[in-house]
Amino acid sequence: MEHVYLIRSVKCPDQTYIGLTADLPARLAKHNEGGCPHTAKFRPWELVTYLAFSSRKQAADFEAYLKSHSGKAFSSKRLT
Repeated sequence: MEHVYLIRSVKCPDQTYIGLTADLPARLAKHNEGGCPHTAKFRPWELVTYLAFSSRKQAADFEAYLKSHSGKAFSSKRLT
C-alpha cells in the first residue's frame, strides 16, 4: 500500500506538509528526527490524516492534487 499523508507541526500549527510513502511510521519518524531538510525546522510533527492507495500512480496523482491550489483548499476544509 502507498500512503498520502498530511502532517502538522506541533510548534507551528500553521505549517503542514503533504507527502507520499509506503512506510508511514518510518516516514513520520524521519520527519521528527530532522532527516528531511524541508520539515526539520518545524519539528515535532503530528499525523493529521492519511489515505491508502493500492497503486503508487494513484497515490502520486492524489499527492500532486493536494499540492495544487484547489487541492490545498480541499485539504484545509476536509482533511484538517
